[in-house]
Amino acid sequence: MAKLLTKRPIIRLKPREGRRVRAGAPWVFSNEITMDERIKALAPGTLVGLADEGGAVLGTGYFNPRSLIGVRMLGAADAIIDAEFFTGKFRHALGLRERFYDTPFYRLVHAEGDGLPGLVVDRFGDCCVVQIATAGMDRLKDVMLSALDAVIAPRCVILRNDVPSRTLEGLDLHVGPVSGEAPSRIAIQENGVTYFADPVGGQKSGWYYDQRGNRAFIANLAQGARVLDAYCYSGGFGLLAAARGACEAVCLDSSEPALSLAAEAAAANGLSERCRLVKCDVFEELERMSQRRERFDIVICDPPPFAPSRKDLEAGARAYRKLARAAAGLVAPGGFLMLASCSHNVSAERFAAECANGLARSGRHGALIREAGAGPDHPVHPMLPETSYLKTLTYRLD
Repeated sequence: MAKLLTKRPIIRLKPREGRRVRAGAPWVFSNEITMDERIKALAPGTLVGLADEGGAVLGTGYFNPRSLIGVRMLGAADAIIDAEFFTGKFRHALGLRERFYDTPFYRLVHAEGDGLPGLVVDRFGDCCVVQIATAGMDRLKDVMLSALDAVIAPRCVILRNDVPSRTLEGLDLHVGPVSGEAPSRIAIQENGVTYFADPVGGQKSGWYYDQRGNRAFIANLAQGARVLDAYCYSGGFGLLAAARGACEAVCLDSSEPALSLAAEAAAANGLSERCRLVKCDVFEELERMSQRRERFDIVICDPPPFAPSRKDLEAGARAYRKLARAAAGLVAPGGFLMLASCSHNVSAERFAAECANGLARSGRHGALIREAGAGPDHPVHPMLPETSYLKTLTYRLD
C-alpha cells in the first residue's frame, strides 16, 4: 500500500472535517480540504489519496481544484484504478440490471449510485451511450472504455459529452461515436412497446429509462381512458397507455424531432389512429384545452427540469405549482393526475407542497395514491440525496 500511495498526491482534510466521507459519502467539498499551493497546482482529475488531518489515508478519489466538489471518491486507500477496476464495477452493475430486465435496454451505470462518479452509461441493445461529466472520469476514459468492451462488447459506443457540468470541470463539449457507426435512431423495447431514440441528437442519451416503472403503472389504469401526455418527448407515457387500451392518447411537446420519433413508434406499434401528436408550447396548450373545457381520464405531466440550478429554485417551484393547477383542471371527475419532477434542486417535500398548492388553487380535491422515483437501474447512493432526483406523485381527483 505504501508504495502505491507514494505515486499519488495526498490531500488532507481540514481539522474536524470529513464526517460525511468517513460515513461513506462519495463527495468531499473544497472547503473541507487543506488547500496549499501544491494542491492547487494539481491538474483537474488527478488521482489522489484522501487523508485525515493526522495523515491516515481514508480512500482513493480524483481531485479537481476548480470544482466545489474537490474530491470524488472511487475506492479504498489501496485501490488500483485501472481497466480491471472498471471491469469489476461494470460486472457488478450488469448483475443488478439482469435481475430486473430480460432485454438489454436500461441504464447500465448511474454515476455514484454504481460507484463511478461522473459516469453514466445507457445501454440500447448492442449500442451504448456514454456521458462523462467530470475531469477525473475523463482522464480515465480509455481504461473505462476498454473495460466496457470487455464486459458487454457493444457494437457501437457514442460519447454524449455535452452535459453543461463539463464546462464547470474545465472540459470541452462534444458528441460522437468512439467505436462503430452511430445510428440515426435506435429501436428500444420497453414494457412490450417499441420506441425510437436518437442517441446523437436527442435529449440526454436519447431516452429516459428512469420513468419505465411509472409508465407501466399509469398504463395499467388506461383501459378505455382518454389520456393526455404533456411533455411527452418521444411518446413514452402516451404510447404505452394506447397499447394498454386507452381510447385516445393526446401527446404534447415542443420538439418536432421528438414528436417525429413518437409518430414513428406509434406506426410501428399499430397505434397511430389512437395517438394524436401536437407540437406546441405545453403551458399555452393546457390553457387552450381548459378554455375548450376538455377533460381527460388520465393526465401525465413530465416536464424538463424547471430548476436546473439552485438559483432557479424559487422560479422552478412556482412553475411546478402552476403546472399542477393547470393540469388538475383537465382531469375528469374520478380521473388520475401524475406530476413529475427531475429537478434534484427541488426536494421531494418542496415538490409535494407545490403540487398540493396547485391542486388547491385549481379548486380540485382528491387523494395522493402513489409516490415513486426512478427504477432500479438508477440506484441511489444512500449518502448522496442528489442521486435520488426523480419524483412522481399520482393523485385520484374527485
